[in-house]
Amino acid sequence: MSPAAIREEPFAPGPPGALLRGLLALPPEPALVVTINGATGVPARFYQPFARWLAAERNAAVLTWDYRDFGGSGAPYRSTACMTDWVLHDPVTMREALRARFPGLPLWLIGHSLGGIAAGFQDDIGDLARVITVAAGHGHISDHPPAMRIRASLLWYLLGPVSTAALGYLPARWLGLGLDLPKGVFWQWRRWLLDRGGPPADPSLGGLRRPGITGPLTMIALSDDTMLPPASVERMRAWHPGAEIDYRLIRPGDAGLAAIGHIQAFHSRNAVLWPRLIA
Repeated sequence: MSPAAIREEPFAPGPPGALLRGLLALPPEPALVVTINGATGVPARFYQPFARWLAAERNAAVLTWDYRDFGGSGAPYRSTACMTDWVLHDPVTMREALRARFPGLPLWLIGHSLGGIAAGFQDDIGDLARVITVAAGHGHISDHPPAMRIRASLLWYLLGPVSTAALGYLPARWLGLGLDLPKGVFWQWRRWLLDRGGPPADPSLGGLRRPGITGPLTMIALSDDTMLPPASVERMRAWHPGAEIDYRLIRPGDAGLAAIGHIQAFHSRNAVLWPRLIA
């Protein structure tokens, strides 16, 4: 389908007290629905070129959206939001709204980093036709290569706690970590990366919703990802014992690229990778 046939439509459902905003990339008669759940600190607009491409490529209605009190869904500065809201509630709210908007169409989830990590904790995940996770895994600070471990230690033990306590939010822009984050999101994110038990050990998440993902699960690791290296992605297999897992390792050279890293697989300059993400 020609990209010119794709139109965009605001999409803004939400639970009481929370405003969730997104954007649908729409072909004339979609046969598939896809929600793109983003990484921590990465706004929905970053994924929109990929969403428009995917809408044309697969005749899909593709939703990009921001978690509550973040990006287009509000400001983090007086927020009480935490990762539990972003993991358990916001993605499910968006999927319920998509099911109402497109009844009967198969629904995919593409989860980048947090968006993929969160999937196993969501009660409706078994209803999805397909789940694709990209750079999502069971990580710990010890998994980082040495240089990244030093930077992460400064963030988790010094810069993050001090700045968040002083300001009431994480100044992620100043720290080079994307958009500013609610303080509750920072503290919970920190706990996950410093606890070897990771998210499954977080009592506020209530453990994994067994059997969790039982259908097709594509787990994509990026060889030069220093935030969640391939070993971290592999470790997440244990969260989904009933899934039909297709694990893929993508190296930058496979697509003629010099680097990809944790975030850039979805950047428009790396569009050569996109068919590999949905194959």
